[in-house]
Order: sequence, then C-alpha cells, then structure tokens
Amino acid sequence: MKKLKSHFWYTKNQRNGILFLVVIILLTQFLYHSISFESESHYNFKSSNVIAFQNQIDSLKLLELEKRKPKIYPFNPNFISDYKGYQLGMSPEEIDRLHLYRTKGKYVNSKKEFQTVTKVSDSLLNAISPYFKFPDWTKKKKIKSNKSNFNFSSAKDKSKISTKDLNLATQNDFLVINEVDDVISERIIKYRTKLQGFSYPDQLFEVWGLKRKVGKKILETFSIITKPTIKKVNVNTASFKEVLAIPYIDYELCVKIFEFRDEVAELQSISELKNIEGFPLEKYERIVLYLLAE
Repeated sequence: MKKLKSHFWYTKNQRNGILFLVVIILLTQFLYHSISFESESHYNFKSSNVIAFQNQIDSLKLLELEKRKPKIYPFNPNFISDYKGYQLGMSPEEIDRLHLYRTKGKYVNSKKEFQTVTKVSDSLLNAISPYFKFPDWTKKKKIKSNKSNFNFSSAKDKSKISTKDLNLATQNDFLVINEVDDVISERIIKYRTKLQGFSYPDQLFEVWGLKRKVGKKILETFSIITKPTIKKVNVNTASFKEVLAIPYIDYELCVKIFEFRDEVAELQSISELKNIEGFPLEKYERIVLYLLAE
C-alpha cells in the first residue's frame, strides 16, 4: 500500500503544474471551437475588374499560342515532304497521291491541278494555296492539242532562249524544257561551274537528280558550241589538295596518284596514270582534262 500510495503523492509544486496544464488544455479547446479561422473576406469573381483582368490574360495566352504556330513560307507544292504535308494539315492519303503523281515525272502547275491530284478539301486548299509558288514558266503554259503531243508553250518559250550553247545557257534558258524546274536548272549551272564547262555532252547526265530522259530533252535544244577553257594542274608539282579538288578524283584515287608519283619520281607523260593499279580507265579522258605532266 505504501508503494502504491507513493505513486499518487505529489508535492505542492507538482500539483500546481498539473493544474496549470489542465487550464491550458481547456483554454485551447475553447478557443478551437469558438473562433472561426475562415477568412471573412470573399472575392467577387464576376466583378468588372476581375473579368477585364481575366480577358487580358486570355488574350496574352492566345498571342503566345499564335507565336508558337509554325510559320508558312512560299513553297513549290510539287516538293511537299511527308512532314511538310503533316504541318499543312494534309492526310497521309493526300500526300501519297501527290508523291505517286511525282514518281511518274509529272508536276502540278496550278492550285486546281493540285486539288485534282491530291483531292484535298476546298477549305484546306483555300488555306494553303496562297503560299504556292510555281516557276514563272508555268504561267505561260498553254493547253496541249488533243491531236498531237506538240507543246505550243514550249515552242514559244524556246524561241526566247538567249543561246543554244550548253556552256553559255542561263538558268532561265534551261527552264523552257519540260520537267526542268528551278532546282534542276540551278544544279546544272553549279555542276557546269565545277567542271569549268562541259567538254562532253554526256557530262550533263552526271548532274545529281537529273533524269536521263530529261537530260536528252535538254541536249535536243542545247549543244556544246563553245569549248571550255580549263586550267590544268601539273601532276608532278601539284599539292595533294589541288589534285583532290579535281572533278572525278576522290581521296582514294588521289592517294594512289601520289604514291605512284613518289615511286616513279616524275611522270614523263600523263598517260602513265593508266599504269596505276586500280585507276578508273573509264574516267581517264575526263580526268586528263584537268591534269598534265611537265
């Protein structure tokens, strides 16, 4: 009993402390149940100021979304890629119809013809057609006769070419040929510059992306009248970089030429190139246009 009693025996200070703790607990419970912690102020979201502010936020959001939209620049619809067509809103079937039409070597030359080939809706055509950019020569194209395949627009345009010299013709001159667009005509000019001029008519077929049948049409109108003046490089004194810059010579062939030059000390004749093991004999006539041995 004494032990049990000792557990319930408190000093005066301990009793005062317990009493103070009980008072704090009761006071806290009273304050919790009697005081409301909710804000008494309420916002009127339908007020004119709030509505005006929300409208301003919405307009800023619309401006930002408009900025994020991909910009459309003028383009030739004949060269629409899958990704470009997706951006324009075309369906995969519509894009495939255009690509199939192009594989036949045909081009669309008006927005009406574009719709006929792709079968896009009027609404989509009206949205994207302002950005169509066709070559200038298509604007002069005339209707073909049902009785013959003679193209009157081509005949009219051909009469306006500045020259029939393949080495002097301009980019616009090549555009009079059917199926030659701005891209192909520009490539012809660039490749001709790289060669320092065409020495053989069949060099035209080396232009990247030029179809053989189109090349033949070009050669029916243009021919080599002026032979090019080519600056030749002395194979015995030229640097590796100079020889590598020559058309028809790649890095591997350039290495072989220099190894052969080191072996013989000096080439007495340019025809000695044929003695190089693995030398492309089919390119010899073209390579020697740019090389000499002195």
